[in-house]
This record gives sequence, C-alpha cells and structure tokens, in this order.
Amino acid sequence: MAGPITRVFNALHGYIYGRWTVRYIFLLRDKIIPWLKPQGRQRVADGFHSKVITSEEARAIITIDQPIFRRDLEQIIPYAAARTLILKAPPDIVVQDCPCRRTKENPCRPLEVCMVIGKPFTDFMLQHHPDKTRRISQSEALEILQAEHERGHIHTAWFKDAMGGRFYAICNCCKCCCFGLEVMAKYGAPMVAASGHVAQVDEALCSACGACEEACPFGAVKVNGTAVVNWDACMGCGVCTGQCSNGAVSLARDERKGIPLDVRALVRERAVELA
Repeated sequence: MAGPITRVFNALHGYIYGRWTVRYIFLLRDKIIPWLKPQGRQRVADGFHSKVITSEEARAIITIDQPIFRRDLEQIIPYAAARTLILKAPPDIVVQDCPCRRTKENPCRPLEVCMVIGKPFTDFMLQHHPDKTRRISQSEALEILQAEHERGHIHTAWFKDAMGGRFYAICNCCKCCCFGLEVMAKYGAPMVAASGHVAQVDEALCSACGACEEACPFGAVKVNGTAVVNWDACMGCGVCTGQCSNGAVSLARDERKGIPLDVRALVRERAVELA
C-alpha cells in the first residue's frame, strides 16, 4: 500500500502528465532518457509502458460488455508497476490528438488517433483539452482502429503509475513518431512488451513483394526469395498481416512471447474464480 507522500506525488505527477502531455513526452524522450543509465531507463519503463495488442484484442477492449477489475496482471504486463485494468462496460472513450505525433515537426497523419479509455481519465482530458479531445462512440473507435491498422500502425495499451497504476489508453503508434518505440530502439529502454503472438509466413502464398518488410516497425521481416520472420525481433503486432495482399502472413500464439492482453479471456477467468 502506497504511503501518503507517494500518493500525493503520484497524483501531482498524473496531473502534470495529463495536463501537459506533449511537453512531458518531449522532455522525457529528448532531455531525460538520453542521460539516464540503464537502471534509470528501466525505472522509467516500469512506471510508464505499453503492451502491444492485436486488432482483435483492441476491438475487445472497446466493445467489452462486462465490467472488469484486475490487478493480478504480472504475467501479462511484465513490469514492476502500472499493471491494473479497471473498465466499466461499455467503456467511456475519448479520442485525442496523438501527443507523440504532436512533438514532431512533420508528424504522421491523421493526428486524432489516441483513445483515452475510462473515467476519470476521459473527463480530465475533456476538461483540460477541449480543443484536442472529443467523446466518441464504440463504432467510431472501431473505425479508427481499422483505419490505423490499414495504415500499418500498431495498437498499444498504455499503463502508467501516475495514472493510478492503471491502463488508461489505446494508442495507434507509428514507428516514426511513437515515444515508446523510439526510446526502445535508440536507448534499449523496454517501454513496449510483446503481444504474446509472433508472425508466421506461408511460403506457398508469399510472392516476395516486400510489403511486409517495409511495413514492419521492428525490422523483424526480411525478404529473400520469400519473407522470413526474425523471431527475436518480432513483437507480434500484426502490422504485416494487414499489409500482405496475398494473406501469406498470419499471427500465431507463442507463449515464449508472453501472455496476450485479452480482456475477454480475463472476464472468463474471473467468472470461473467467482463461481
């Protein structure tokens, strides 16, 4: 149980992050993380991180029809903090301009692709960023997810200790703008956890067009006669599956890549526990 000083600090930290998110990300990415030692970067990742989720898992969060309250996500969210999932059904959803894209001079478009999920976070964002946020329906959220998947962007579920240690947003990340992907690639900060899946190629269907290699945000696919997946580098985001016109690439469950953030499975598990 956190002490009163820690609770006050986290509340203040959460307010600063939510109120000045763009400036916060800019300072953390460009001014703080580059100067931290590996253990410092790990501490940042422990309290502010994401889990790659597939399109199906993202859609399940948006359309959940039963409330869920889970704190025991140690296996799914492999960090020391910020791994609680609290959602009412249906979830309150607010879409906002992506703060990561807004830190860039020439960002990817569109900007309005990040979804804050659940109260009190949605109300806070609407109050403090009325010109950059709006409440949306489930169907609008699903349309955004589909459009971003078709653009080759990654769905990620974000957790932060200063936000009550909770899941609070689904982001649709591009490799050129995303804060988490950038600091992971540049500095080795483990900001993003794998989905629990890995890409696999049906060589009989593969035409070696190179679309999957170009699209992969983690450099995990190379084409040499046929597409080949580097298991170590693959995060199981499913971007390649959406870019292959032949349907040659699919995702396979792989326990060595962790446990998926599947809210429907979590609801079923809780029902069994309470039965």
